[in-house]
Amino acid sequence: MQNRDDIFNILRDAMVELFELDPERVSLESNLYQDLEIDSIDAVDLIDHIKRQTGKKIAAEEFKSVRTVSDVVEAVYRLVQPAA
Repeated sequence: MQNRDDIFNILRDAMVELFELDPERVSLESNLYQDLEIDSIDAVDLIDHIKRQTGKKIAAEEFKSVRTVSDVVEAVYRLVQPAA
């Protein structure tokens, strides 16, 4: 899980599995809440899934600002990048 494409693919697969979404519905531009109908409980499940995949926890405050799949990809990308 080193680049944004890898993160997106893993995230899309997780969302398809966790929330029974069609893969075609999950794009970088998809709004989590309006397009994909993910609620706050689903968001917690997604955060937990990301934690299991990366071994790192996303701060809830950081996740509050995400609106699109692209926002989640960026948050995970920042999380997995080694500190410079």
